[in-house]
Formats: sequence, structure tokens, C-alpha cells
Amino acid sequence: MSNHHEQFMRRAIELARQGIDSGAGGPFGCVIVRDGQIVGAGFNRVLADNDPTAHGEIVAIRDTGRRLATFRLTGCDLYTTGQPCPMCLSAIYWARIERVFYGFSVADAATVGFDDRRVAEELAKPPHERTILQQQLLADEAREVLTQYIADPRRIAY
Repeated sequence: MSNHHEQFMRRAIELARQGIDSGAGGPFGCVIVRDGQIVGAGFNRVLADNDPTAHGEIVAIRDTGRRLATFRLTGCDLYTTGQPCPMCLSAIYWARIERVFYGFSVADAATVGFDDRRVAEELAKPPHERTILQQQLLADEAREVLTQYIADPRRIAY
């Protein structure tokens, strides 16, 4: 693996340390790279923001979207200290990031209390078997919103 990959991973590690030192959250730093340049960055801010979605990857994706003024991060690579959890991995797919490089594994993270396995196991179950109730309500009214959305000539497909 080339030195530029290591350079970007080291920056993600620096960001993770910055997050830990500031008390913002766990040991997760992230940079997003396009054409050999860092175009977005972040570290875990779950504690600082009281936001369970403020994982390093999510913070970096949001930063990148703002900086590049787009929600499509095609052509980007993501470097993160820890293997992405199911939420972050989903965001990576939605953002259309092309490659992910990570430091420690999900199994490594579990040894210090960041155990994503329960979430992955829950997602693998059919909705009616999950521990969090999911119940459909007002389906017809909600579908009207879909109809309105699809009919909007200003709609941007994503």
C-alpha cells in the first residue's frame, strides 16, 4: 500500500486523538479524500453533541458534502480509524463513496465496549422479529407524500 494511504490514515488517527483529548467522543477519526486531497474530515462527537449519530464517518461525510456542495461523493475514498458500524456503512453507501480504508476492526472495537454486533444481528432479522417495534401507520396518507414527491418537477433523484 502506498504512502499516501498511510498519510491519510495517520490524519484520521490524529483526528481520533483530538476527539478523545477534547472529550467529544470515542476513538474514531475520519478523512475523506478525492483526487489525492482531503476534502472533508471529522471525529466522533457523540458526547460533545449529545448525538448518537455523530460518529466520525458521519461527521466527515457531512463536512465533505458541505465543502463540495453535493450529496454525491463519487470518486471519494474514506479513511477511518475503526471499521464502520452498520449506520456509518449505510451512510457510506448512500454517499456513493468508492473505497473505505480502516484501522482497527469491529472485533477490536468490541473489546473496549463499542460492540456493533447486536445492531448487525438485529438488521439481519425480518422487521417483525427485531427487538424495537416497527409498526406501519397511516400508509395511505404517507403514500400521498410519495406521489407528491414523484410529481415534483424540481425533484432531484438520489
